[in-house]
Amino acid sequence: MRILVLNGPNLGLLGTREPEIYGRVTLAGIVESVKAHAAERGVEIVHLQSDVEGALVAALGKARSSCDGVIMNPAAFTHCSVALHDAIAACGLPVVEVHISNVYRREGYRHESLTAPCCAGQITGFGPYGYILAFDALMEILSAKTVNK
Repeated sequence: MRILVLNGPNLGLLGTREPEIYGRVTLAGIVESVKAHAAERGVEIVHLQSDVEGALVAALGKARSSCDGVIMNPAAFTHCSVALHDAIAACGLPVVEVHISNVYRREGYRHESLTAPCCAGQITGFGPYGYILAFDALMEILSAKTVNK
């Protein structure tokens, strides 16, 4: 089994970017913790971070034939990207949206997600641990699909 972990704009700056909001853990640290957690279940993690919307859209299209599910932090694109919404809907895979901060305790414009309606679920506000929660949720979703076949 293979899971794509997809991260949007500015997440490559984690560890130094607004540590009072996002903490000091780097994106590399988050990805390594997800890989270690996934390895315990025999699952491969593929990771991509891009500040470019089109690269994220392309990754979702490619994932259709190479992955079983997606953990995605669209970052700022959450609130404005119809293209990502459409790519998530078109990929045909279960996608769990994750946010490090609790977006509902922040600025009002962050309260609306254009991407969440086509995702299996959303995890927000648990810091880097949210990625582990998203992985576990995705495994439950994929397990239910296997059982129901």
